[in-house]
Amino acid sequence: MTFKDLSLTTPLLNALDDQGITTPTPVQEQTASVIFSGRDMVGIAQTGTGKTLAYLLPLLKMLKYSVQKNPRILILVPTRELVVQVAEELEKVTKYMNVRVLGIYGGTNINTQKQLVAQGQDILVATPGRLYDLAINRDLQLKSVQKLVIDEVDVMLDLGFRFQLNNILELLPTSRQNIMFSATMTPDVEELIFENFRNPETISVAASGTPLENIHQTLYKVPNFYTKVNLLKELLRNKEEFHKVLIFTGNKRMADRLFDQLSPAFAEECTIIHSNKTQNYRLRSIRQFGEGFCRILVATDVMARGLDIEQVSHVINFDTPAYPENYMHRIGRTGRAEKEGHSILFTTPKEEEDLEKIEGLMNMNIERLDLPSEVEISTELIPEEQPKINEINNPTKMGDADAPGPAFHEKKEKNQKVNLGGVYRREIKKKYKKPQTRGDKNYNRKKKK
Repeated sequence: MTFKDLSLTTPLLNALDDQGITTPTPVQEQTASVIFSGRDMVGIAQTGTGKTLAYLLPLLKMLKYSVQKNPRILILVPTRELVVQVAEELEKVTKYMNVRVLGIYGGTNINTQKQLVAQGQDILVATPGRLYDLAINRDLQLKSVQKLVIDEVDVMLDLGFRFQLNNILELLPTSRQNIMFSATMTPDVEELIFENFRNPETISVAASGTPLENIHQTLYKVPNFYTKVNLLKELLRNKEEFHKVLIFTGNKRMADRLFDQLSPAFAEECTIIHSNKTQNYRLRSIRQFGEGFCRILVATDVMARGLDIEQVSHVINFDTPAYPENYMHRIGRTGRAEKEGHSILFTTPKEEEDLEKIEGLMNMNIERLDLPSEVEISTELIPEEQPKINEINNPTKMGDADAPGPAFHEKKEKNQKVNLGGVYRREIKKKYKKPQTRGDKNYNRKKKK
């Protein structure tokens, strides 16, 4: 099957031809007819299978020319980088169409985005937080939205966007088409679907949690952080094989720590991205990595969500993620567009339980590899790895658990008065009697005598 068989318009076909895209992926082929029908839809497919074009192409075919300012298609994504990516993809496929596209996200000047929104758009791509801020201040009207797309909804809920997402859904017109795509399905996502979708049709190209077959997964058992660093340096020295490497860490502190370890050996080849970096720095890091200026990118899970970077040779999980769904998103950055990919996982003894969850979700065992003989086994531990000493019988460190802390002090005498509430008002009433008759000003004075 080709895209011509999906009855796409000539401008869309020409734009796809310019990009060299001629054959739809299975998810694009199976979801097109459902989206064309106008029914609500939930699509489950592995990351890297072309989910973005799967919803963009049918929606663009049905989008008619209009001069109204309010958006008619709303696309919600979890991260700023994904907003930029979807907006750029829209610009490519609408090259021969008269369509206004706008992407909005946090971390930038909201007043500038207010001015852009006021100019009008047909398709709006946004993160839930910034979209809610604009909508609640009435800078953005959502009354004309006909199609709603929620991409990677499980990630939005994990990032704490539940409040904004629920309120945005209440602001949208009830007569709309809802489309949702995700690589994994969680109970929270199922609850959201049940509350807001109308008899959705589920298109499952693969079971939730199924990895792509073209990704070769391997695993190293490593005792601690510094041994992981030594192993990573040994692997990265092979520049021909590891020519574009994405390294995931569990948090921002670990990412900074790893970047400091790698920078001396790979100063011109390494960059970093996480949520504490400015938006310009994050976009610049992605551009440098994507265009090949830097072959090593250290990142947190902010990079694991839907971002499409071509020809990533290896994804290295420096930490074993606590949530197995995060592992699925991470390894999906390689092996995209049916190309061969490689995933390497580092696991310490403390992460064994998380590893079991990952293998249970995928219903497969990851291939174990022995540490190369050149890798030095370090005995140095980072603070998080050092054992905690519990001095049970140390009388100097045993105190009253209910005792006030060091910041406690007694109130001053003037602040020790007790609020008596109604009792206090009654005492005042006894002291200052109400005059028996209006104008009897001497009544209280006589009573006091």
